[in-house]
Order: sequence, then structure tokens, then C-alpha cells
Amino acid sequence: MQGSQVCGSDATKPFMNLASLLARAAQTTPDTPALALGYTVIATYAEHAEHSARLAGALTGIPELTPGDRVAIAMKNAPEYSEIMFGAWHAGLAAVPMNARLHPREFAYILENSGAKICFVSEDMAAGIADAAKDVPTLEHIVIAGSARYREMLSAEPVAIADVHADDLAWLFYTSGTTGRPKGAMLTHKNLRAMNDAYFANVDDIQSRDCVIHAAPYSHGSGLYMLPHVERGACQVVPASSGFDPDEIFDLLTVWKGSTFFFAPTMVTRLINAPGLAAADTSNLKTIVYGGAPMYAEDCLKALDLLGPKLVQIYGQGESPMTITALSRAVHMDRDHPHYHDRLASVGPAQKGVEVRIADEDDNDLPLGEIGEILVRGDVVMKGYWQNPEASAASLRGGWLHTGDMGALDGAGFLTLKDRSKDVIISGGSNVYPREVEEVLLRHNGVLECSVIGRPHPDWGEEIVAFVVPKAGADVREVELDALCLEHIARFKRPKAYRMIDALPKNNYGKVLKTDLRELAE
Repeated sequence: MQGSQVCGSDATKPFMNLASLLARAAQTTPDTPALALGYTVIATYAEHAEHSARLAGALTGIPELTPGDRVAIAMKNAPEYSEIMFGAWHAGLAAVPMNARLHPREFAYILENSGAKICFVSEDMAAGIADAAKDVPTLEHIVIAGSARYREMLSAEPVAIADVHADDLAWLFYTSGTTGRPKGAMLTHKNLRAMNDAYFANVDDIQSRDCVIHAAPYSHGSGLYMLPHVERGACQVVPASSGFDPDEIFDLLTVWKGSTFFFAPTMVTRLINAPGLAAADTSNLKTIVYGGAPMYAEDCLKALDLLGPKLVQIYGQGESPMTITALSRAVHMDRDHPHYHDRLASVGPAQKGVEVRIADEDDNDLPLGEIGEILVRGDVVMKGYWQNPEASAASLRGGWLHTGDMGALDGAGFLTLKDRSKDVIISGGSNVYPREVEEVLLRHNGVLECSVIGRPHPDWGEEIVAFVVPKAGADVREVELDALCLEHIARFKRPKAYRMIDALPKNNYGKVLKTDLRELAE
């Protein structure tokens, strides 16, 4: 596809297969715990590597599968997830992780679009995937993780790690598809190695005694972060619930030292507002990496007060996995800096190996401080969209990833997000950025969450509507919210209507569905 997609590499030369990360960890720390369920170690690194090598042997023995084919995964979080991912890479195949909470029609679309010939599933999802696959003729094998067939595959003869090239597909990452059909971002072996390098340079260090607890879906950011943890020989822990429950998290922290989580900001908010936090021992909590949506400054300050120096923010997209900018632990704690609050409201400077610029609608650079579209370039940027050359050309034009996000850079290189371009409200000819209004509303002690959208207006083009989720038992009055807005932002940015609701609609990754809110507003 576009020549800029594998930056500066010779795609004809052999490249280190991601499966080598596991093989190296098994060689250097063979007896270190690699996979765990709840409190129980399921496999050491030597065992994890052997299982993945044998699974690769079984996959290469399936006649229908050839190098580069896609291996779909429709599973809740489970220790087998990592075995399957590394087994696929070991065999020279590409993984297609799918969110376990998708609708059957969404599963069917991804299975058909990716051309996957085999799909690994959780037992409780097998029937649904089989039903979804009725209209997917390319899918020939459905394997339940942990089943007799799966155990039989683990008894196959191991094979050598397949040779790959830098731009060979490793992970087909389907976007959440909040508008239209999801697109498959093609992440290569080189992309994900660049992501790892950026993690160690800008996000956190990892020791073999550490762990990552996968309370967020393996199919998304948490699964991507298994890679740096495997590279350093750290344990991957799956909660017994397979998901996020604050009380379960507190219990796991009593056992697992050096614990890292990847959380959506809403998960951080739930954690710091959980009744059990007051009695919890969080000394084993090492790092919470948060991203995927804005973290409001008030929530961030509260989390820092309650948890200490444990927060790191990343800004990335499926198209530039987990790697555009990062707001470090040190910046989070530097409260004496003269621009501390501005920096806390930002997403930090560019990560290692990434260039960021702000451009107008014609891709011309904008001066510092001016708001425009965020463009990104670097080895971490996707190869393109699967079987969608038109979308690839539009998104990667000029050799830069066009994120669709709006933002501004300051003189120190800190990037502040201003919302998706489609979420900017134009009222009376002026741009209103929802996050700016939301930050003000969250200053009210009774507001748990909020989201601001634009509603069509015959005179002004759009008017501002705020959806507010009050804290339990709180009395939130519109006149108080109005007063806050008039105290902190221009009058034209003040919401013209407030809607009190029990919860904000969110997708499977915790992002607020503003399209749903617009429908409610109308």
C-alpha cells in the first residue's frame, strides 16, 4: 500500500518475529510465572513458550492455513489468550482479536472481512460464533479454548519460529466502529516492536517480578501491553471474573506485586470512587496507564491524592497503537510547575520515534497554540486499512496519519486534545470544544460524569446540551452548573440545556457514545 507506511525499512529483509519476545523470555527466565488466573499461576515462561510453539505446530499442520492468514479470537480474557496470540505469530500468521461484547452481526462482519479461516473462542461464546459464522464461508475451524481439541493442538510437535518481514501483518485491529463499519487497521511486526520501544522510553519500566493485570479487554489496549511485559518476563494476570471489578482488583493487589493496569478513564473513576478503596492496601500497585478517552483534571487530581504517583497517560489510536504522546508519572506529580494544570489537562509530548504536528484542513502547519487536526508520523503508524485502499489513502495522505482528533501544541511540545473534529460544536459561528465545558461541570462536587454535545438550532446552527450523571444521593441543580460555567468560561459556551441521567452510554472500550447522546438530545 502507501510507501510511507513502513517508515525507512527494507520490507524484503527478514525481521524479528514478535514470537521471539516469548522465546527469549523463556530462555532467560524459564521458571518465572508467565500466566495466572486470579491468584493461581497457570504457566511459567518455559511452559508458555512450549504451549505456543506446539500450538504453532498444530496451526501449520492445517492445510487451509498459509503464512499471513488471519487467526480470529473471540474470547473473554483468559490465560489461553496469550498462548493463542503468540502461537499465531510463531506460525507466521496474523491475529484478529475481537471484543467479546460485540453483536453477532459485528462478529460476522469482522470474520468475513478479515477472511479468517480459524477462530478461537471462549466456551460460552462458541454457539454465538458458530451462528454468526453461518454466512462466513471462509471460516472453516472454530476451536474452544481449553477444549479437548485445544488440548490436542497443544500436543502437536513444536515448530521453529516462522520468518517474517517488517511489514508483515501481525495484528488486525478493528476500530470500534461508532460510525459506519469498523475498519481493520493493519499493525505489522515492526509497528508493534516500535510500540514496545516507546513504552520503555516514555511510559514505564518493567522488571520480571512485575505483572500486568488484564482487567480491560485483551482485544484492545490491555492486550497490546502484554507485549512489553512478555519482553521483560513479567507475569500476565487475568482476574477470575475476566473483567473489571474494583473489589476484585483490591484483592488481587494483596497478592501480585509490581502490578500494572491499562484502564479507560472511566475505570479509574470507578476505582477511586469505590467504597472499598478506603480499606484497601494499594502498595503493590505500581502503575495505572490510562487512555482511550480524556481524563478530566478533577478526577486526575483525586486519583493522585488517593493513589499517589501511580498514573501515566497515553494518547494513541488503533492506527498508531498506544503510541502518539505520553504524560509521564513525573509530570503528573510536578505540582510546583508554573503550568502544572495546563499540562495535567494535556496528553503530554510525543513519544519516542513519533512526530506530531497540527494542521489545517489543507494539511498546512498551524502556529503553536492554534487548534487543528493532529497528524502523526513514525514507525508505529499502521500499514493501512485492510482491503480498503480508499480509506488508507485518505488517512495516510502525505505520509502522515490523519487522526481525526483536534488539538493544539504548546512551546514545550505538550499536546492538548480538543475533541474529535466531528464532536466540535459550532454555535453562532464560534467553535466550542466539549471537553472545555465538561472540565468546568466536573468542578461541581455532586457531578460524577458528564458529556457535552451540540444539538441543531435554527438560528445558531447548534446549541450546547450537557448530559450530567450525579453522584449517588447528590442534589445537582442547573443554576449551580450555570454559575460554574459563567465563572470559568465564556457565556456562549454555557450549555443551554441540562439532562440529568443515570449513566452515559458507552461502547465496549469505555468511550462515551456521543452519537447516542445526540439522538437523545433531539
